[in-house]
Amino acid sequence: TFYYTNSKLNSTNPFQYTLRAGIETSGNVFYGLSEMFGAAPNKSGQYEIMNIAFSQYVKHDFSMTANWKMDSQSNVLLHVEWGVAVPYLNSTSIPFEKRYFAGGANSVRGWSVRELGPGKYSGNDKTIDYIKQSGDIKMGASIEFRSKLFWKFNGAMFVDAGNIWTIREYPEQPGGCFRFDSFYKEIAMSYGLGVRLDLGVLVLRLDGGLKAINPAGNSFVERVPLLSPDFSRDMAFHLAVGYPF
Repeated sequence: TFYYTNSKLNSTNPFQYTLRAGIETSGNVFYGLSEMFGAAPNKSGQYEIMNIAFSQYVKHDFSMTANWKMDSQSNVLLHVEWGVAVPYLNSTSIPFEKRYFAGGANSVRGWSVRELGPGKYSGNDKTIDYIKQSGDIKMGASIEFRSKLFWKFNGAMFVDAGNIWTIREYPEQPGGCFRFDSFYKEIAMSYGLGVRLDLGVLVLRLDGGLKAINPAGNSFVERVPLLSPDFSRDMAFHLAVGYPF
């Protein structure tokens, strides 16, 4: 992981940015040893360690946050992120705990956590959709205006965009595969307001987000709820500790 920030915000430096980039890989040593010693693959063609097929993948993540100090009371922040995880050789999918998800307090805030994506996939069974609504590719961007209200309370206005996708077509996630000619049509958007209680040692945050563009909508009204919002259908609240980025 590589991390860099230029300097802290102050009167002489009203602009701060932070970069974070990382790459990880797994399974290569086990695969190499299995090949070297002629291990027998299982019926699915995978090598195993203690009767368990090990995962083999490479994963890359990147994020950038820029912070402009407009005056002593207000800031504008821009956040951009992406990630991609590719299974290969001994694996056909990424381990669940390494997959991406969208929605929630730190993502596209018009959706609750793990309720967005992948792609235009629309979940219909909330007992298992938290497993299905995960992916191998992530894109996201947010712009947020933060300003002091009174005492230790701060307010925020934000717009979020992004989604997740799978790298392969999986039968249990129809419409979730990333395609260069259509992924831009599957980028979700939301907007909203937030209140933050900054206690110094921690920040308590309440954000309310409304869907603006929903790629999983079945009709035009559902796909573009910005034009006709339904608060019971399109709004999500998030109580969290710390800032989203």
